[in-house]
Amino acid sequence: MSERESADQAVQRWREAAGRPDLVLLDGFHALKHALRFGADVRLAVAEDPAAVRALAAELAPDVGAEVARLVQAAPLAALLPRVHPTGVAALAVRPGAESRRASLARQPRSAPVVVLDNPRNLGNVGAVVRLAAGFGATGVVTRGDLDPWHPNVVRAGAGLHFATAVERLELDELPPGPLYALDPEGEDIRALALPDDALLAFGSERHGISPELRARADHLVSLPMRPQVSSYNLATSVAMALFHWGGPRG
Repeated sequence: MSERESADQAVQRWREAAGRPDLVLLDGFHALKHALRFGADVRLAVAEDPAAVRALAAELAPDVGAEVARLVQAAPLAALLPRVHPTGVAALAVRPGAESRRASLARQPRSAPVVVLDNPRNLGNVGAVVRLAAGFGATGVVTRGDLDPWHPNVVRAGAGLHFATAVERLELDELPPGPLYALDPEGEDIRALALPDDALLAFGSERHGISPELRARADHLVSLPMRPQVSSYNLATSVAMALFHWGGPRG
């Protein structure tokens, strides 16, 4: 088979798969690398220059280099994607089933908190929170509201680390068990508290804060130290501060 025929087949396979709701876009090498490291079922990877991607894997992620080499096929990315990542590679992976994600969140005893985002609005911020949660070893990230935490822009901002932690959208009455600590300017200074491993750490939007219904459900209101006249932190910054205070990854 010629290179042109192989590329045409890769384009056809991509176009047939790209609209499936059970598949998610991994945009760029780091998203592909992280997804493979954490057990994602990657169905197809395409690149403008597969040899360059294999070399990148050998340099930055030799632990998954063989998998990258097996998966990546040549294809014109500009014909498949609205924006080509600077690393020149994209992939499609199976989105974990909702039942398995919910089971991971609900499993007890829990050794790390769950981050709850109350009606977040910014896709990039949610992706950054997923990346933080994965890095800190949090049990997962839950969103409330209409934003899909598996939106392609969220997965892009999360660098493929959705596969390293449980990410799900839930209603208030579906939240996992555990004491709910809601971040609120009127709460107790977080530095005076020890956050338990099974905590739910809830964060509102930068503009509106936590919703009244979540505030009423909270077991504790907690505030982050902040200089007077500074109105708020970025959402991901707030999550990082709270997870760092909890203690971060162990072992």
